[in-house]
Amino acid sequence: MTMLASLPQFPWLSLLVLLPLGGALLCLLHSGRAAECRALALATSLAVFGVALYLFVCHGQGEGRWLLYEDSAWISRYGIRYVLAMDGIALLMVLLTAFMQLAAILLAWKVERQVASFFALLLLLESGLMGIFLAYDLVFFYLFWEVALIPMFFLISIWGGVNRRRAALKFFLYTLVGSFFMLVAMIALYQIHGGQTGVYTFVIGELLQTRLTATQEGWLFAGFLAAFIVKSPLVPFHTWLTDALTEAPAAGSLDLTGLLLKTGIYGLIRVAFPLFPNATANFLPILGVLALVGLFHAAWSAYHQDDIKRLLAYSSISHLGLVVLGLAAWQLTAWEGSILLMVTHGITTGALFILVALIRERTATRSMQELGGLWGQVPCLAFFFLLFSLASLGLPGLANFAGEILVLLGTFQDHPVWAVVALLGVVFAAAYMLRLIQGVIWGPAAKERSLPDLTPREWLMLLPMALLVVWLGLYPEPFLAPLHGTVATLLAGGLP
Repeated sequence: MTMLASLPQFPWLSLLVLLPLGGALLCLLHSGRAAECRALALATSLAVFGVALYLFVCHGQGEGRWLLYEDSAWISRYGIRYVLAMDGIALLMVLLTAFMQLAAILLAWKVERQVASFFALLLLLESGLMGIFLAYDLVFFYLFWEVALIPMFFLISIWGGVNRRRAALKFFLYTLVGSFFMLVAMIALYQIHGGQTGVYTFVIGELLQTRLTATQEGWLFAGFLAAFIVKSPLVPFHTWLTDALTEAPAAGSLDLTGLLLKTGIYGLIRVAFPLFPNATANFLPILGVLALVGLFHAAWSAYHQDDIKRLLAYSSISHLGLVVLGLAAWQLTAWEGSILLMVTHGITTGALFILVALIRERTATRSMQELGGLWGQVPCLAFFFLLFSLASLGLPGLANFAGEILVLLGTFQDHPVWAVVALLGVVFAAAYMLRLIQGVIWGPAAKERSLPDLTPREWLMLLPMALLVVWLGLYPEPFLAPLHGTVATLLAGGLP
């Protein structure tokens, strides 16, 4: 008997979506009382994480297609239903979102300007992300897709760096154009399905039965793909990311790289691949090539950066290229490695963005030429920087290694050339990460500074991440277990 049977009535998925939204509204109602807003945001994120952790414990070994499913009528006249669904992939993404959002709230603790609005936007972003990972109706999915765009735009444009408005506008325009094509494709699919069956619906499970010609399927797939590859982001649609990550406030950078970048890849897995299997089969070789190009281009660009935040932005593009390569391989081990790597990348790179913010706060710079010698000045901070940097480059025994080796092993079975080329890309990653370590924490200090080491709040952010990085590196099975049945089902039903 599954745990699903023991929790038939309580709307856990709705709670995950609505709790952050409620917290955001409470923060706005307490505008002008900064301390209360911080406490409300922290309490809300703790509650969301508690629910996500509880569901992971209850359903982490689930074998079925859906671990939880909520379905209610919403706008019946147009076939729009309130459908939320959680499988093993969504479970991991929900847990990652809740965990990373806790860190983002703590990282933003010292924000002094428009505190209520800042924390409200962070919580609204969390609500949008939860909706993306749980929605199983296309209207709902599109709604949350846009909801997640809005708070990030304002976080960058109001609290960002010197070039914040340009970066925010670029981010907004890139994602908005992609979203427009997805909306057109979504409406067209709705009309085609309704014309064939007489039942007009946006529920993804029902749209799977739509009969499409090769031309129709190709165009509709392209519409959804336009939205998803921009958010992934695949080369050459990646240029918005480096500007957005560089100019975003610290908590915004953490959410952007740790969570928002995963939504495009998740959209491919949840929506585009299952709905359009024949177009997917035709596109997989192109997807594999784009992933490899992105992996190398971003790694090369990362190696030549002096601003450590821009270096990590290119590093994220390179890592996500490896994730997409695993999906393009269309093989069970590679897919499980890709999804695991999405989780571990969110933690390791997110932690590095936290450390960059702490270094900038102490030294007023992100330039490697003006840093160096931090090991002797702030040993605890430098230790965490070393740990997460080694995890990011894929050192065995730390988080990213498990996902990377699964991607490479799975890809090698059917596409050995891809795997060998990708392995060279992993070597590039080691080169730029070792350069980062040398330039920031070792070598002679550019300036003699007396710097404070980690505070209790900063320990509270970094220590749980460090423990997870070691756990995921040594024993990733608890995080792979929810994926086995779900990934096997998607691979079996996604392509003929």
